Amino acid sequence: MDSKIRLVSGCRRETAGIVKFISYFSDPTSKTYFFTPSSALKGAIQLGITHTVGSLSQKAERDVLMQDFYVVESIFFPSEGSNLTPAHHHGDFRFKTYAPIAFRYFRELFGIRPDDYLYSLCNDPLIELSNPGASGSIFYVTSDDEFIIKTVQHKEAEFLQKLLPGYFMNLNQNKRTLLPKFYGLYCVQAGGKNIRIVVMNNLLPRSVPMHLKYDLKGSTCKRRASPKEREKSVPTYKDLDFIQDMPEGIQLEPDNYNALCKTIQRDCLLLQSFKIMDYSLLVGIHNTDQASRERSGAVEGGGSEGAVTPDHRRPQAQKALYSTAMESIQGEAKGKGTLETEDQWGGIPARNSKGERILIYIGIIDILQSYRFIKKIEHSWKALVHDGDTVSVHHPGFYAERFQRFMCSTVFKKTLKSSPSKKSRSGCSSVVRRHPMGSSASAPSGQTVADARLMYRTHLSQTDSEGESGE
Repeated sequence: MDSKIRLVSGCRRETAGIVKFISYFSDPTSKTYFFTPSSALKGAIQLGITHTVGSLSQKAERDVLMQDFYVVESIFFPSEGSNLTPAHHHGDFRFKTYAPIAFRYFRELFGIRPDDYLYSLCNDPLIELSNPGASGSIFYVTSDDEFIIKTVQHKEAEFLQKLLPGYFMNLNQNKRTLLPKFYGLYCVQAGGKNIRIVVMNNLLPRSVPMHLKYDLKGSTCKRRASPKEREKSVPTYKDLDFIQDMPEGIQLEPDNYNALCKTIQRDCLLLQSFKIMDYSLLVGIHNTDQASRERSGAVEGGGSEGAVTPDHRRPQAQKALYSTAMESIQGEAKGKGTLETEDQWGGIPARNSKGERILIYIGIIDILQSYRFIKKIEHSWKALVHDGDTVSVHHPGFYAERFQRFMCSTVFKKTLKSSPSKKSRSGCSSVVRRHPMGSSASAPSGQTVADARLMYRTHLSQTDSEGESGE
C-alpha cells in the first residue's frame, strides 16, 4: 500500500492488518474531511518535531519578543530527502511550527529540557487513544505518558495563537494553574490540506489506573453520560452522574481545598477575560484503597492486575519538574499528610464519602472555545427549551461564576477538623469516621489520633446515619 499521506472524500476504514485510516474534520463550513494513514501521520509529526527542536537548540536563547508569538516557520520534507531533511517513507509533506521561540520559553518554564522533549515525543512510536469526547479530534500519547498530542481545528489553532501573549503573561505572574500546559503548536501539510496539532501535558497517566473519570462543567442540562459511553471500561461521566454518585463530594484537607479553589478562581478570571467558555474540569480518581485490595487479590491469585508500576526511566528529582495536579495548586510545597506513593504520582490526596483514600488528577480542558456568534445563537436556542441558567453554553462571565460555584461547593468539600470549643458553642454533634493507619494509639476525647485519619460531618438536630454514595 502506498504510505503517502492521501486525501480522500467520504468515510473510509481499512480492514485489520492494513494501515488504518483516521479522520479529522478540518472545516465545518466546507464539510471537508481528509484522511491519512495513522502511521504516516505519526511519522511526519515525529520527523517535523525532531527537526524544529534540533534547529531551535542551535539558536541563542533570548527574551521573548511580541513578534515571536506570530512567527511561523515552515520546512519541506520530500520523501527522497534534502540538504536539510532526511529521506523517509511517509511521502512528501510540509511541516509548520508556530511561535517556536515562545513555546521554547513555555517548555523551559515548565522545566522541560529539549532532549527530554525529543526523547518523549520521538524516541518511541506514539500511541493512539480512542477519542474521549465528541470533538472528532485524534489523540496520541507518548510512550512515557508525559505528553498528549491532539489535532485541532483551524479556528482553534488560530485562537490559541491569539491567546499566546496573554498565556505568557499569566504564566509569568502565576505558575500555579490548572489550565492546559501548551508545549507546541504544529501543522502537517500535504496536498494543500492541513492537519494542525497541539502538544499538551497528559492529565491522566496511563500507569495509574483511574477508577472513575468525570468531565464537569457546572451545567445540568443533558449532562449525563450516554449509554454508549457507559459501555467503556472507564466511562467519562458528567455533572448529573457526579451529583448522583458522589452527593457528599470529594473531601479535601483544608489547605488543599483552599489552594485548589483559589487556583480555579484565578484560572476562571483569566478565561473570562479572553471571553473563553464551555471549558470543563477533567477529574480522574484513583482509589488507593481499592487498588490495594486489587493488588492483594491479584497476588493471592498469582496475577499482577491492579498493580501500579512507576516509571523508573527518569530520576524522581527530574519528575518533579513536570507539572502534576498537586504542583498545579501548591507549586513546590507538598500537601500535609501526603503519602510517599501520593508524592510519587502527583495526585491530590483526598477521601470519598466512604472514607476511602483516593488520589485525584485534575485539569481544565477545552479552553479554545470563545463566545462567538455561533455560541450566542446556540445558547439562545437552548434557553428556549431549557432553563437558560442550566445549559452549558452561556455568557463567559456567568459561565465562570457557575463553574467556580459548582466545583468549590458541590464537587470539592473541605474536611472538617475536630474542634470541641466550636461544637459546644454551636450545639452540634459530629459523626466520626475512623480509618486505622497501622496504629492502635488512642488520644483524649475531642483530639485526633496521630496515626488515624478522622472525617467529620457536622449536623444540627438531625440524627440520620451517614449515607454511602454509590460509585
